[in-house]
Amino acid sequence: MSPTSQPVAVIALHGGAGTLTRRAITPAQQSLYRETLTQILQAGQALLAQGASALDAVTEAVRLLEECPLFNAGKGAVYTSEARHELDACVMRGSDLASGAVAGVRCLRNPVLAARAVLASGSPVLLIGEGAERFALARGCEAVAPDWFGTAERLAQLHSVQASAGQAPALDHDAQNLLAALPTSPLDERSKFGTVGAVALDAQGHLAAATSTGGVTNKLPGRVGDSPLVGAGTYANDRTVAVSCTGMGEAFIRALAAHDVSALMDYAGLSLADAAHRVVMDKLPPLGGRGGLIAVDRHGRVALPFNTEGMYRGWARVGAAPRVAIYADEEDGTQP
Repeated sequence: MSPTSQPVAVIALHGGAGTLTRRAITPAQQSLYRETLTQILQAGQALLAQGASALDAVTEAVRLLEECPLFNAGKGAVYTSEARHELDACVMRGSDLASGAVAGVRCLRNPVLAARAVLASGSPVLLIGEGAERFALARGCEAVAPDWFGTAERLAQLHSVQASAGQAPALDHDAQNLLAALPTSPLDERSKFGTVGAVALDAQGHLAAATSTGGVTNKLPGRVGDSPLVGAGTYANDRTVAVSCTGMGEAFIRALAAHDVSALMDYAGLSLADAAHRVVMDKLPPLGGRGGLIAVDRHGRVALPFNTEGMYRGWARVGAAPRVAIYADEEDGTQP
């Protein structure tokens, strides 16, 4: 596609990055993830085909990911070190840089909808804890009992990490590999992996991004990662790009990873592919930044780089078949 032609609407999403060893996932489990990602991509693709905004498309895609216990967001979120759930989410609109985020919420069924409510309010940008919950409930967001988010597999994952790694937090992929190594507790992919996110370009040429997470297994209570922080884990600007990140959030915060992709494109004139590659492959690793990101630029180009063995990812352009992939050696159809 020529950069000067009218872009075709496109959506991309991720279900987390980490050390996804092939020995720790069966072909049937891989198929389940691919089918789920495809279905959610098709839902977002259908919205964009109907003329929906990029913000609506990414919000709905992430809401669907939150409803799926395969992923670490909403239902099936990981546990803190105190065996509780603390959830974070952010949405951002590229046309005016409007943003909304929540962090550390415990009873909101869909944190991404709470983040969307914060964005719609106009101010503030980020609300945390009980204040965020009261705000969201007053605006019609659904409450659930805190134990609604948990699964037996997630609790086993926490106990495995605590037994094997002391008090150190673990990316969901790493935690799952530990769980798979236990002879009495074989891997169940339903207990699953990291941060989720979506980015989109709509038919009007606007960009948006959304990210949601349960954090990292065995995290300290009150810990907040990059996902709800504008510029760190989530960013969208119609001048450049929409970005959603996944990985060990502390490094992404220190690098301002999502915004850095935009800055490299805006100030240094790098292409989307080059900017995303530089952030993920060059700038994050020295900070301990294992993970990846998804991005769509204002021309509709897609980039899905990561520096781990795998990242659950996919993208779909309106009028074309969705593309999904897991491992680094799979062709995902992204453009240079």
